[in-house]
Amino acid sequence: MTAKNEFQRHAIAAHLAQRLAGPARAISGIQELLLEQVQNHGLVHITPDLERVGAAARQLNSLIDSLIHGKADYPDHAGREIEAKLRHDLRTPLNAIIGYSEMILEEAEELHEHALDEDVRVMLAAAAELLAHVDAIAGLSRASDNEGLWTTDQAEIDAAGLERALGKTERDAFSGRNGRILVVDDIGSNRDLLSRRLLHDGHQIVTAESGLSALTRLAEYEFDLVLLDILMPDMNGIEVLSRLKAEHRWRHIPVIMISGLNEVDAVVRCIEAGADDYLLKPFNPVLLRARINSSLEKKRWRDREHQYLQRIEAEKRRADSLLHAVLPGQIVARLQGGEEIIADRFEEVTILFADIVGFSPIAAKLPASDLIKRLDRMFSMFDALAEKHSVEKIKTIGDAYMAACGLPEPAADHADRIVALGKSMLDSLRLLASGSDSFRVRIGVHTGPVIAGLIGRHRFVYDVWGETVNIASRLESQGVADRMQISEATRRALHASWELEPRCTVELRGVGKMETYLVRH
Repeated sequence: MTAKNEFQRHAIAAHLAQRLAGPARAISGIQELLLEQVQNHGLVHITPDLERVGAAARQLNSLIDSLIHGKADYPDHAGREIEAKLRHDLRTPLNAIIGYSEMILEEAEELHEHALDEDVRVMLAAAAELLAHVDAIAGLSRASDNEGLWTTDQAEIDAAGLERALGKTERDAFSGRNGRILVVDDIGSNRDLLSRRLLHDGHQIVTAESGLSALTRLAEYEFDLVLLDILMPDMNGIEVLSRLKAEHRWRHIPVIMISGLNEVDAVVRCIEAGADDYLLKPFNPVLLRARINSSLEKKRWRDREHQYLQRIEAEKRRADSLLHAVLPGQIVARLQGGEEIIADRFEEVTILFADIVGFSPIAAKLPASDLIKRLDRMFSMFDALAEKHSVEKIKTIGDAYMAACGLPEPAADHADRIVALGKSMLDSLRLLASGSDSFRVRIGVHTGPVIAGLIGRHRFVYDVWGETVNIASRLESQGVADRMQISEATRRALHASWELEPRCTVELRGVGKMETYLVRH
C-alpha cells in the first residue's frame, strides 16, 4: 500500500470516527431504553423487532469501531472500490434499523404509546443523519484527487486539506437537507457568529434580537427550526417557547434552546416547555451541526406525516363522496358504522320505472359518442329531479331508469313524490325535444311492499326486490309513450289531488288483470 493510500484510509477512518460514531452510539442507547419501556409496559409483541434493531445497531457500531481502529478488511488500494464497499457495509445495518423502526413506529401510533413514538422518531432521525453521512462517502477519493491534495512527494501529504475536502463533500451531500432557521439572541455578536456558521452550512437565516421580534418574524415567515436564547431582557426564551407551542400554526416547529447556563434545572424547564434540544455556548461546531440536522430531519418527518394524513383525509372525503353518489346517505352511515349485512323490509313503497320508447332504432342510427352524451344528459337531468323531489334513484338498467320513495326512510307522501317526479321527467323531455331522434319515454308506477338491501363487496349496489318492483316494470312496458301509468294501489296512496284518466283494465303477465290510470299533463 502506498503512503498516499495509507494516509487516505486513516483520514477516512478519522472522518468516520467524528461523523458516524456519535449517532451510531445514540441509536444503541435509544434501542436499549425502548426495550426497557416495552418490557415495562408489557408490549411483548414489539420486542422481536426491537431486538432486530439492536442486532443491526451492534453490527453498525462494530463496523465503525473496526474502521476507526484500522481493523476493517478492505482492499489495499484506495478509490471507488473502498467507497462502494463502505457504503454497502454501512447501509445494510442502517436499512434494517430504519425498516424495523418504521414498523415499531406504526405499532406505537396505533397503540397511542406516545413515549415510544417520540423515542422511535429520534432513533429514525439519527439513522437518517447517518445515511446522509454514508452518502457523503461517495466521491471521497474523487474529492481528494480534485482538490490536488496529493503531491509526488509523499511526505507532503496535507492532512488538513484532506479533512477540508471530506467536509466539503459532506456539506454537498447535506445541501438538499438545509432549512430556514430563525436565530433569536439579544447579543449581536452571538447572532452574527451563529448566522455565519449556519450560512456556511447552506441554511437560510433570519435573525431576531428579542422575544417580541421573534414572534413578529414567526408571523411573517415559515421556519423549519428556531434557535432560541434563554436569557433575554424583554421576554425570556422559555416565555417565547411557551407562546410558540401554544399557537397551532407554530407548535410543530422544532426549537433548540441555546444558553451559557449549564444547569440541569434550566434544561428540564426547557424540555418540559416543549423544546426539542438544548445547546450550551460556546458551541461545538460538530455537535451544533449534528443537532440542527437531526432537528431538521425530525421536522421533515413531521411534515411528511402531516402531508400523508392530509392525503388520507382527502382520499377519505373522496371515497365518502363516491359512496354518497351511489348509495343513499342513511345506507352509507350504516355501512360506515360497521353493519355488514344491510337488508330491510318496507311495507309501503312506491316504485317508478321510465324506459325509452324505440331505443334500439335510435341507437342504431347515432354514433356511439353522441348516444352516450344524450343518455348522460337525460339521466343526469332525471338525477337532479329525483333529488329535487326527495326520491331515491335506485339504478339505470340499459336505457331504463328506476327510482323509489319510502326507502330507506319511510315517507307518508311517497306516492305523491313519485308522481311529481314522473310529471317533471315528462315535462323536461318535452322541453329537450329536437327532431325525430328525440327520446320519448313510458313511465310505470306501482305501490306496495318491497325488500331493499346492499349487495356486493367490490362494487356496492343498493337494490330493491319484490312483486311491487315487477309490477311497476310491467306497467311501464305496457304503458303509453310520453305518459305515466299508475296502479290502483298507487292511486289509493295519493294524498294530493292529481288529475287521473282511467285506462282500460291491463292484463299483466304473472299478475292478472289490474286497474290502471294515466296521469294527465
